[in-house]
Amino acid sequence: MLVRRVLPALLVAALAACGTNDAGSSAAPAQPPSASSSAGPATSGSAAPSGPAAAPSGSAVPSDPAASAVPGQPAGSSSTAGGATQQLPLGGTKIFPDYRVVAYYGTAGTGTLGVLGEGSPDAMLPKLRAAAKPFAGDRKVQAAYELIASVAQAGPGKDGDYSQMIAMSKIQQYVDQARRNKVMVILDLQPGRGDFLPQAKQLERFLVQPHVGLALDPEWRMPAGKVPGKTIGKVSAAEVNRVSAYVSGLVAQHQLPEKLFVVHQFRSSMLPDVGKIQKRPGLALVQHVDGFGTRSEKDATWNRLRRPQQFHLGYKLFYDEDIKRYGARDLLKFTNVPELVTFQ
Repeated sequence: MLVRRVLPALLVAALAACGTNDAGSSAAPAQPPSASSSAGPATSGSAAPSGPAAAPSGSAVPSDPAASAVPGQPAGSSSTAGGATQQLPLGGTKIFPDYRVVAYYGTAGTGTLGVLGEGSPDAMLPKLRAAAKPFAGDRKVQAAYELIASVAQAGPGKDGDYSQMIAMSKIQQYVDQARRNKVMVILDLQPGRGDFLPQAKQLERFLVQPHVGLALDPEWRMPAGKVPGKTIGKVSAAEVNRVSAYVSGLVAQHQLPEKLFVVHQFRSSMLPDVGKIQKRPGLALVQHVDGFGTRSEKDATWNRLRRPQQFHLGYKLFYDEDIKRYGARDLLKFTNVPELVTFQ
């Protein structure tokens, strides 16, 4: 696997390969290394996963030949007649407890931000299926792509929000390939100084599809005056609840099956009022516990942060940064076995 800590110059080139929604702009500035990455592997609950880079997300999205001709109704997807709920990729309308979702994480066109981008969707899917199979346990395995749709940036960009949406055509490529192959997609947001909700609304054409969910990454949600990569971000429960209400509304409006709604965390400060995050109809609300390091460091983070009484639980495995990385047999023995497992 590629090592996902790279020089800023390489990251600039990688982001240029991803494409952006601003065809006239130059390559986005490189995102600096995560604030915690220079300190070494994750200490108990404080280690940051290796992180992204960035672009202006507030600019208008140009017309995309891959996008639906009908607003809000993507190509290849339609609401079922008579109000019947659409189906998940492998059948049914509820994700949990029938499935354990196993995902590759990253962005399009580069392996610097995660394993998913180390090849095309067609190239990575057989590897994902092989990695996912041992995690079945007593459930069916559902493969997924967690695609970083907006990437936090070291520079402000044209709209000053320190975040850049990748090209809609790139997202469409993953969404379409996933639908053909009965794979889920989780679109991951890193909004910089922006709000999660406007970015989520930019992705509505994808979120109205039955196999597409959403992930919020508070590490890259910056307070005023702060820069991604130099500060570990945070998000309020009120902001999370606004986004979940919006996505829950799409589920109801389009007769969609249950949809993944993921919130990442590796420090308590990232979700300062986590207890106020609300459950929503139609959403499988997942607290995804991240952080890399030794097994004892990851155990400390897991034990301190997880809230099984409030969330379904997710867990991240790092190919490069974890020391003696846990395998499927190990995770299946956890107290509160993770229902979403992500490889970065």
